[in-house]
Amino acid sequence: MKRVECRLTGYEVDFDQAREMARLLGEKENEFATLVSWCDREKGVHSPHCLKCEIKGEAAWEVYGRNHQGRLRISIDDDRFVFIYS
Repeated sequence: MKRVECRLTGYEVDFDQAREMARLLGEKENEFATLVSWCDREKGVHSPHCLKCEIKGEAAWEVYGRNHQGRLRISIDDDRFVFIYS
């Protein structure tokens, strides 16, 4: 899976702004890209909420994203927000 790291200085984004930035990046090389999984560490929420796909302590939503055709992992501000696109 390809990894993209975005760090913003001088401006703090919220989840919706981060998701929109990630969508633009995700669709850059594939206009049919689909958001497979995501995490908002600030609020402590993620999707999907699968519990049985955790492997060796790795976050279940991230394992799910990788195992469901995730091709692009987009991190905003050191994993404050993470989006995995197919």
